[in-house]
Amino acid sequence: MMNEKLTNSGKMMKDKHIRRWTEQFSEQMEVRLDKRKKLEESGSNPYKNGLQPNTTFDYLVREYAHKTKEDIGETPRFKVAGRVLMVRDFGKAAFLQCDDGTQRFQLYVNKQVTSEKGFAEYKLLDYGDIVFAEGDVFKTMKGELALNARELMIVTKSIRPLPEKFHGLTDQELKYRMRYVDMIMNPETREKLRKRSEIIRYIREHFYKADFLEVETPMMHSIAGGAAARPFKTHHNALNMELFMRIAPELHLKRLIVGGYNKVFEMNRCFRNEGLSLKHNPEFTSIEFYWAYATYHDLMDFTEALLTGIARDVIKSEVIRFGEHDINLKGPYTRLTMREAVAKYTSSTLDQVNDRTHLLSILKDVDMEPKKLQALSWAKLLVLAFEEKVEKQLIQPTFITEYPTEVSPLSRRNDENPDFVDRFEFFMNGWEVANAFSELNNPTDQLDRFADQAMAKEAGDDEATDVDYDFVRALEYGMPPTAGQGIGIDRLVMILTDSHTIRDVILFPLLKKEHFFTEEE
Repeated sequence: MMNEKLTNSGKMMKDKHIRRWTEQFSEQMEVRLDKRKKLEESGSNPYKNGLQPNTTFDYLVREYAHKTKEDIGETPRFKVAGRVLMVRDFGKAAFLQCDDGTQRFQLYVNKQVTSEKGFAEYKLLDYGDIVFAEGDVFKTMKGELALNARELMIVTKSIRPLPEKFHGLTDQELKYRMRYVDMIMNPETREKLRKRSEIIRYIREHFYKADFLEVETPMMHSIAGGAAARPFKTHHNALNMELFMRIAPELHLKRLIVGGYNKVFEMNRCFRNEGLSLKHNPEFTSIEFYWAYATYHDLMDFTEALLTGIARDVIKSEVIRFGEHDINLKGPYTRLTMREAVAKYTSSTLDQVNDRTHLLSILKDVDMEPKKLQALSWAKLLVLAFEEKVEKQLIQPTFITEYPTEVSPLSRRNDENPDFVDRFEFFMNGWEVANAFSELNNPTDQLDRFADQAMAKEAGDDEATDVDYDFVRALEYGMPPTAGQGIGIDRLVMILTDSHTIRDVILFPLLKKEHFFTEEE
């Protein structure tokens, strides 16, 4: 009896979901559903399978677009498939503009040429449907290239109408929420995201050629560490323990250096529980790599070679355009210490930058309570002066070196001046794109800095890291001198593709939850 009640309850719930969804169907959708029914009644499956194109629209354009009507002559029978984006109907004939993911191309349907069944299916077609056609290539009287469809079939019936035919999807919120529609209507979206894939592939190949080993490390950590950021939390039921989504893979990758791999990298997904902005998404992609017996100077050379290669081989231009700026990726790139950069861009001398009072005068207009500003150490004032007065001016590729030890808990102290670390950050377009340093491999020093972070966390800093005792233990076994770096892939792709929001280079950016129904029943 209980099972029967559960079954009835489940069926009612299922019916409720289906009813609530279908009740919102528009009149246009009802017309399309009626056409789908007519296809089924004619014996044609509106969701066919097993039809394989033997060419692409891109190939047809490359092969025949430059030829005259006479030069094309008789062609092979081509099989193509694509989504219909526009229909020009002339009664007994029509042109269908289609997109197969490589190119837009038109199919010509004619009652005298297309099979009877094919023409009957055309009459049940709507823009947005996916079709399969077979025929030969020709040029129209106006010189337009087309496929003369001898056979035509609706492969997938589209129930929901696409946005207005000629202008595409322009609503920004809908573009990111319904990326699939954005990609259908805006080929430039598909091209930009394809370029992202090509950039990532090139980066991987660059590392493979340099004999780096690609590895995978955990995405759930028992300790939040590897970077200063607020983590996302989750819970493992079986172990009854709190876990943190990965902030950075750094500490695991360095464990691999301890274990004997001298060159490792990971193209990784990281998660930081921070706000959304034009340059930030809580889930993001970066690449981190570690290189035993190298220094941060080697990483600067490596990074410069990587970016000049991407510009040359992927972007096909050493000078790229971002907004109003031309950015030259040819190299060599500018290299400045943080103190030199602050001096240069605030019209100060190095001696003045070394003076705390002068830094306070530079920062008198920043949005910070005077009491809090006065409480900052010289090192933190230097970093703040750099962030507030310098960063946005670093349009051309620039390496900034010599960060204060106080703000670099995982970096190796400089041998000549232990108040600074062997570190750089790389900037383009006024944005930080990469962070690197010669790694700290002294376990005593590392434990001391972890303890400093623990004190900061106890004092209320929710971005401070926990003490990772296992990592200290790993260092006690001995890690060779190592240099490591992280590159923000999303931000790099933004610059390389002239994208002014990170959402344009992420397939599915994080958005607020969508509410499909206005009222709950």
